[in-house]
Amino acid sequence: MTFRATLLTLYPEMFPGHLAFSLSGKAMERGDWSLDTIQIRDFAEDKHRTVDDTPAGGGAGMVLKPDILARAIDSVAADTRPRLLMSPRGKPLSQSRVRELADGEGVVIVCGRFEGVDQRVIDGRNLEEVSIGDYILSGGEPAALTVLDSIIRLLPGVMGNAHSGTNESFEHGLLEHPHYTRPQVFEGQEIPTVLTSGNHAAIEKWRLEQALKLTQIRRPDLLADD
Repeated sequence: MTFRATLLTLYPEMFPGHLAFSLSGKAMERGDWSLDTIQIRDFAEDKHRTVDDTPAGGGAGMVLKPDILARAIDSVAADTRPRLLMSPRGKPLSQSRVRELADGEGVVIVCGRFEGVDQRVIDGRNLEEVSIGDYILSGGEPAALTVLDSIIRLLPGVMGNAHSGTNESFEHGLLEHPHYTRPQVFEGQEIPTVLTSGNHAAIEKWRLEQALKLTQIRRPDLLADD
């Protein structure tokens, strides 16, 4: 089954971006996933193809007009794919949500611009607001690329090793342990002895201890969630 991504954006030329390269690019060539873009501006009806207007109640910036965005969304064939809106006020994207999305048939992603999207479209078109972090971007396109990147790498056959995606940061509520490879000694520092001992039980114990230690220092909130 091909994972289908549909992007609604004012800048379709920004896609597929970096997803055309490396593993995701090869997966697209194989037909593991596909990408369609819809130009929101095509649904404007005035001669200037205006897509935004001033916010009700006053304030800075502009807001995407609800009628135009609704028509753009409605042009997507009805199916069961979740409809995501990239938004800094959305629920933070988690690895568990990424896995849920990767297990589905695809996604429809709305890339916001300006100050935001008219709330009536969010409610009326059942858009799931998603954030990739506590910071502001100039638009939803970079965030959409990030979401797709996180999903595509989990699709069957995309990563060479089927276990590559199961022992990473956030998969088990912890940050990932440190990694090492040859040479044995680099700038005076050696690979931890346990990793070259051949004792797999000891190695797994060390990795878990290191993961817990890193998580406690850098992301104690992950442990608190338990």
